[in-house]
Formats: sequence, C-alpha cells, structure tokens
Amino acid sequence: MVQYQLLFMMIFVLGIGGGFHYGFQISVVNAPSPYIKSFINETWQTRYHSYISENTLTLLWSSIVSIYSIGGVIGALGAGYVSGKYGKKKCQLWNTLILMGAALLSGLSREAGSFEMIMVGRFLLGFSSGLGLNLHAQYAGEIAPRKFRGFTNTSVSIFVTAGKCFGQIFGLREILGTETRWPLLLAVSGISSVIQLVTLPFFPESPPYLLMQKGNKEACMKAVKQLWGDGDHRDEIEDMMREQAARKGTKTLSALDLLREKSLRWQLYCVLAMIITLQLCGINAIYFYSYEVFEKAGFLPDQIPYITLGVGIGEITSVIICSLLVERFGRKTLLLSGYALMVSTLGLLTVTLSLQKHFSWMPFCSVALIFMFNISFGSGPGGVSVTVCVEIFSQSSRAAALVIFGFLNWTGLYLLGMIFPYIAAGLGHFCFLIFLGIILISGIFIYLFLPETKGKSILEISDEFNKLNFRRKHIEVTTADWQQQQLQHCTISTKF
Repeated sequence: MVQYQLLFMMIFVLGIGGGFHYGFQISVVNAPSPYIKSFINETWQTRYHSYISENTLTLLWSSIVSIYSIGGVIGALGAGYVSGKYGKKKCQLWNTLILMGAALLSGLSREAGSFEMIMVGRFLLGFSSGLGLNLHAQYAGEIAPRKFRGFTNTSVSIFVTAGKCFGQIFGLREILGTETRWPLLLAVSGISSVIQLVTLPFFPESPPYLLMQKGNKEACMKAVKQLWGDGDHRDEIEDMMREQAARKGTKTLSALDLLREKSLRWQLYCVLAMIITLQLCGINAIYFYSYEVFEKAGFLPDQIPYITLGVGIGEITSVIICSLLVERFGRKTLLLSGYALMVSTLGLLTVTLSLQKHFSWMPFCSVALIFMFNISFGSGPGGVSVTVCVEIFSQSSRAAALVIFGFLNWTGLYLLGMIFPYIAAGLGHFCFLIFLGIILISGIFIYLFLPETKGKSILEISDEFNKLNFRRKHIEVTTADWQQQQLQHCTISTKF
C-alpha cells in the first residue's frame, strides 16, 4: 500500500476540486437563503426607494438558485471537448481559477451592494461544478490499477456527499450561517480551489490519456511509476496497449457521435436508467419532508439542522463503506441491493407518514426510515452509478459518455427543483410511490442487462455488451478476437 501513496494523495486533490465542490454548492445555499433575500430587499430599496414586490423577490431568488444548474449544464457539455484537446490536468487547473473568481464575486456582493454579483457568481460556480465533476470522474477512472479501480471511481461519490455535509456544517449558525457572515459562507468554496491549484501541478496526467490520445509511451510509463510505484504492472499496461490497438483507425467520439454509435447503444441505455434513478429515486423528496417528520417527532426547530446533518453523515458513511466493499461484492450486487432496500424503505415510509397522526410513536419510525433510506442510497446507486458509467466505456467514448451523464444529471436537477414542489403539493407523501415505481423498473432493467464489471478489462466488458448490441446480427466479439486484432497491429515491447 505504501507504493500507492501518491495515488491516494491524488484522489484527494482531485476530489476537493471536483465532487466536493459540486456537493458543497448544492447544500450551502440553504442556510443563508433568508439573509440573501433580506439583502436583495435592502438593495432594491436603496436603489429604487421602494419595497420590492413579493413576486419580484421570488423571481430573483429562484433565478439565483436555478442559474447554478444552467451553468452546470453548460460546463458538463463542454467538458468532453476541452479534456480531449487540453488534457484533464490542464483543464482542472484552469477550472480552479474560474471557481476562485466565482467565490470572490459571491463573497464581495454585499460590500458592493449588488445581488447581481451573487447571480453571476452562482452561474460561474455551476459552470465550474459541471466541468469539474466531469473532469474528476474521467481523471479518477484513468489513474488507478485494476485492483483499486472500484475504490477510485467510488471516491467521486465520497467527495460529493462530503461536500454536502461540509455545506451543512459551515451553514450552521455557530459557524457561518448568520446574517453577518453569510458572504463568507458563499466565498469559502474558494479555499478548496486554492488547495488544488497549488498541489495538482505536482501530479501526472492520466496514463491512458498520455498513451492513447497523445501517443507518448515514455510519458505514460513515467506516470505509471509515479502513481503505482515500481511493482509489476504488466497486466494494466497490456490492457492499455490492447485498447490502443483496438482504437486504431477510430476517433475520439463526441456526445452526438456516441448517441449515433450502435455498438454502444446498450451502454447508453444502462447509463440512462442509472441517471434517471439517481434523480428520481426520492432522495430530494426525503430532505424535503425531513423537517416536518423531525418536527412531529418532537425535535425543536433549533435541533432539526443537526438531525439533518446526521442524515448527511449517515449517507457519506455508507458511501465510504460502499467504496471498501465494491471490489469484494461487485458493482451490480451493490447497485441492486441498494435499489431493493430503497424500494422497501419508501413503501414503509409512505405507510408511516400516513399513520403518524394516529400513533404518537409513528414519527420516530419515519425518522429511522429516513436514515435507512439515505444509507441505502449511499451504499447503492449513490456510490456505484458513476463507477459503472466510467467502467463500461473505453477511452475513445468515456468523455462523451460523461458529458451525456452530466447533462442529464444537471437537467434533471433543474427540472426536479422546478416541478417537485407541485408534485408534493398535489400528492403529499404519496409522491414516494412514484419514486418507488421508478426504482423498481430501473432495478429490473439493470438486473437483466447490466453485466458485472468487477475485475474486467474494457475489452471484456465490451464483449458482454456486444451480445446485446449486435444480437440481431448474431455477432459476438470475444476478448480473444480483440487480442488477435491487436497482435496484428503491434507487439508489446519487453520493457513494458
């Protein structure tokens, strides 16, 4: 394990500027919302010498919240192109500068008397999050040897949930969640960008990128030795060489190319099923109803933020456990077990919420089920979905796949934020039955069509999907065929 110290350090550096930043921005805006609305009202009065109307205030606040997702969509869409042209490392470094500028704009908004600075800052923060999360997932998926691949990919989810927790922690009234300190709360995300900007230059570019897209074997071997030490890494290097041989004559796919590519159709179907489930599994609805549930369970309003923080800590703990178990039990097993537990929990939660007016002890059951649901989410789809998405695509299509993944994720986040309040108002807690049905359908689909990726090379995984992609033509491309093809193109040097 000592030889992989640099690899684990790099996982941390990537995480604080990628997944952590995304999760932090999702949760950090909740605590200062009343203070920001008050600031908008005061600024409006100073400028126009009149009180702002309720509709205008709601519109401005909604714009501040939603523009983050719009920036995220744009950042995610551009990630594939810029990472392919400039490399993940350079793009991450430039992205930290965008994040620092956005944090300064938001933090100085009160001093400048401009709520528009918050809006521009939120847009840039969204752009940085969309770009950074995509780059983080690509980078993490390419720097680890096969035995650590599951843990490294799952680290993306660890940092996302850690960011959510730290956003809640910093938003507590004892820290920065006050009327005087909320600008610092909006600006504190710039600290993580400074850390990444200072430390990332000491780490290498990803070995597959150097070999397959730059054609630089020497730089690839140097990066491998830096990250993995001087051990025997012939199997991983041979996997990269075979994939490089299979790539000859093909180009790096764009998102549109990927959508048209028949040989990757079922991989896209699986990604679509997982991302829809991530957004429509009910995790946001759980947080929406948690305040009411905790209040009816007898917790004081001042205590509820700490209980909600406990829910977030439970989620990050479950994701960490998932990362430690993913190489033992496999991705598909954890994904399906998470779906099963979530379906059961949502069914029981619908019952307890319906009966909590009739039994004094029923709200405590609802509290326990909320914790159980978050743990099930973290140990299943919350921890494994990104891992699977990274592993089922090759170097030529992975960036495009993550662009599509990011686009759907950010679009779903935006639409759900707009639509869910109406669903909750119309159906009440019975909205959980909709989420239950979506998880159930997705779970059946994943069970039938997603192959296990644990311990397999990309060529072996592609072989599994080719049985679905080309079944009508009865074409099966085996790993032996791939090996035969690559032997016609190149011979692996003994120095590898």
